[in-house]
Amino acid sequence: MKQSWWVRLAQLGLLAVCTWLVQGCGPGPGYGIRHRPRKLTAMHYKQFVPNFSENNLGASGRAEGKIARNTERFNELVCNYNPDIVFKDEENTNSDRFMTKRCKDCLNRLAIAVMNQWPGVHLRVTEAWDEDGHHPSDSLHYEGRAVDITTDDRKTEKYGLLAQLAVEAGFDWVHYESKYHVHCSVKADHSVTVEKGGCFPGWARVSVAGGGQKTLSSLAPGDRIMALSGTGRVVFSQVLLFLHRDQESRSTFLSLETEDGHRLTLTPHHLVFLAPHDKLHHSEYQAQFASRAKRGDYVLILGAGGQVQPSRIISVSVEEGVGVYAPLTEDGTLFVDGVLASNYALVEDHRLAHWVFGPLRLLSSFNHLLWVETTEEWQSAEAITGCTKTSLQGSTLFLHDTGIYENNDILNSPGNLTVPLRMDIKEKHSLQRQVSDVHWYARLLYSFGRIFLDSKSFHP
Repeated sequence: MKQSWWVRLAQLGLLAVCTWLVQGCGPGPGYGIRHRPRKLTAMHYKQFVPNFSENNLGASGRAEGKIARNTERFNELVCNYNPDIVFKDEENTNSDRFMTKRCKDCLNRLAIAVMNQWPGVHLRVTEAWDEDGHHPSDSLHYEGRAVDITTDDRKTEKYGLLAQLAVEAGFDWVHYESKYHVHCSVKADHSVTVEKGGCFPGWARVSVAGGGQKTLSSLAPGDRIMALSGTGRVVFSQVLLFLHRDQESRSTFLSLETEDGHRLTLTPHHLVFLAPHDKLHHSEYQAQFASRAKRGDYVLILGAGGQVQPSRIISVSVEEGVGVYAPLTEDGTLFVDGVLASNYALVEDHRLAHWVFGPLRLLSSFNHLLWVETTEEWQSAEAITGCTKTSLQGSTLFLHDTGIYENNDILNSPGNLTVPLRMDIKEKHSLQRQVSDVHWYARLLYSFGRIFLDSKSFHP
C-alpha cells in the first residue's frame, strides 16, 4: 500500500516536470524573440489551392443545400461584426455578414494578416452568404461557407498575395478567380475533417511482433509493431498511446497506390516519406504532407526479406472512411499496409515533431513500467492471500490461436496478466474508442506551435 502511494506520487511529479519542460522549451523561438521576416509568394491568376475542385472532399467538400432565413439551418450561421473588416453589403440586409463559424474564424485571422502585411489597409468582403440566387446552384455562398474578398484600397496588384494570405489563414479552398476579387471557402462546421489531427483509417493494417497483422482499430498500447528506427533498421516498436482515436467519426483520406500493389490510406495533413526520384537510402526521403504526394513520387515500402525499398506512386485518390487512429510508437514511425509513414501530422517537420514529443514518450514509458510493476504486486498479493490457486511456474501449454498461456488451469497472457485483467483492459480501450480523443499533449503542442512557428510550417 505504501509503495503504491509512492508510485502515484512519482507519476504526478513526472507529469508536472514534463509540462514545465514543454512550456519552457516548446517548438520555435523562445518567449520574447521576434520572428524573422519571411517572404510570401503570391498566387498566380486563376490558381487555386489545394489543387482539387472546390467541392472535392480534399478541399471544401460537397454543397449541402441552400440556407434560407426562414429555415432552422439559418441558426447555424453567425454574424461577423469585426470592425477591421469592410463589408460591402450592397443589398443592405447584412447578408454579407452572415457565415459559418469556421468561415468567420478564418476571415478574422485573415483580417489581422492583411493589416500586418499592409499597415492602414483593411480586408473587404464583397460577397458572403447569398439569399438572392446570384450564384450557381451548387455554390457554397448559399450556405455561408464562401466569401469573395479584396482589400479596401482595391489595388488589384495586391490580390495574388491576398490569396496566399487566405491560404495561410486556414481557408480550405482559395481561388484567385478574378482580377477583381479572390474567392475563398471552407468545409462545413460539422465535418469531422475540420478537426485537427492526422490519422489512418481503422481498417488499415500493421505487422505485429510474433508474426501476423492487426488492424489499427484493434491495436492497443503495449503492442509492438513494425517501424523504421532512426538508424534505418526495421524494428518492432512499442505503441505507447494514441495521439488521436475515434472509431465512429467519418473523415476524408488520401489513398496512395504504388506500382508494387501497396496502398497507403491517410489524412491529407499526415506526414509520409516521399522522394521525387528512385533513391535507395531512407535518409534521402523527406517527411511531407500526404496532400503533396503525386503520381511519379516514391515512397518506402517493406520488401521481400524485410528490407526497405522504394516504390513509385501510380495513383492518388480521395475517399471517405469511418474511424481515425494515430498511434505513437517509440521510434516515431510505422509501416501501414507495408508503406512507411510518420507518427506525426500538421507540422511538416518529422524530426522536430519527434523531438518535442520526447517528454510524452518518456512519460508513457515510465507509466508503462510502473503499471507492469504494480500488476506484478497485485499478482503477488493474490498468490499470498490464496486468490491464485497455483504458481506461475507450473506446466505450460501455449494456445497458438489465442496467444494465451494455460498454466495449471489458470490462463495468463504472455505479459503475465490474468485473463480477467486483460479483458478489463480491452473493455477500457473499447470505451475510450467511443469518444473522440485527440491527446491533450498534442493539443498543447499545436497551440504553442501556432504561436511560435511560422504559419507556413502547418498544413494549409
